[in-house]
Amino acid sequence: MPNAPRLLIENACYHLMVRGNQKQKVFLCDDDLQEYLERLRGYKKKFNFKLYGYCLMPTHVHIVGQIVVSRDLSKFMQALNRSYTAYFNDKYEKVGHLWQGRYRNKVIVKDQYLIDCISYVELNPIRAELVNSVCEYPWSSYRQRVLDDDSTILDKIAL
Repeated sequence: MPNAPRLLIENACYHLMVRGNQKQKVFLCDDDLQEYLERLRGYKKKFNFKLYGYCLMPTHVHIVGQIVVSRDLSKFMQALNRSYTAYFNDKYEKVGHLWQGRYRNKVIVKDQYLIDCISYVELNPIRAELVNSVCEYPWSSYRQRVLDDDSTILDKIAL
C-alpha cells in the first residue's frame, strides 16, 4: 500500500521525527551526535530550512523548523538522513536501513504552539530519564535557545 501524500503548507512550521529501525540506537557515541549536527547545519543551509529547535535522542531525532519551499521538505530530510546513514554504516561496518520507514511530520501553526512544541522536544531527555535537568543534556537546542549558549545552528523565531 503506497504512503499517503504529506500535508505540506507554504510558510508553515513542522515538527519532524525520525526513529531508528526497530527502535535501535542511531547514535553510539558523542562523535555520532556531533556528526549529525554538522550534517544538519549543512543541509539546513542548502535547503533554506529555518531551525528553531531539535533534540537528538539515542534512538530518534526531533527537529522543529520551517522550510521556505514546502516541496523541499522531503528533499531536506532525505538528504540529511541518507547522508548520516552512509556515515553510520561506513563507520560501524553496517549495511541496510538505519531509519524506520520515512520521517514523520506534523504541521505547526506559528503561535504559542510552536514554542510549546519546541519545549516538548527539548524535554525528551527528562521524560526518557537520561538527565534530571534539561540543562544537562548537550544534544538539544535548549541551552542554545534559552541560555544563549553560542548558537551557530539555530535561527531566531519570527512570530
